Amino acid sequence: MFDKFKALATHLKQEFEVYRLVLKHPETPLLAKFFLGLAVGYLLMPFDLIPDFIPVLGQLDDVVIIPILLYFALLLIPKDIIQHCREQINKAQ
Repeated sequence: MFDKFKALATHLKQEFEVYRLVLKHPETPLLAKFFLGLAVGYLLMPFDLIPDFIPVLGQLDDVVIIPILLYFALLLIPKDIIQHCREQINKAQ
């Protein structure tokens, strides 16, 4: 089980590096950068937009808001930009 978590953590770290490069890429659409920035900002906020004491909604905000923001950002980013950034990461390793 520990190995699975370690593999997942490694994968997430690599993906974070890919999208950090995607944000800096000059051909990434501005709206996609905005959605990615909102998703990261929401993760880093010290408070929730929907308080946890509100039944159901308070528990679902992290499960719903962040994936939706990431989904819209990924729809807007051309696949070749993501692939180019992944190749850069692989070359660096």
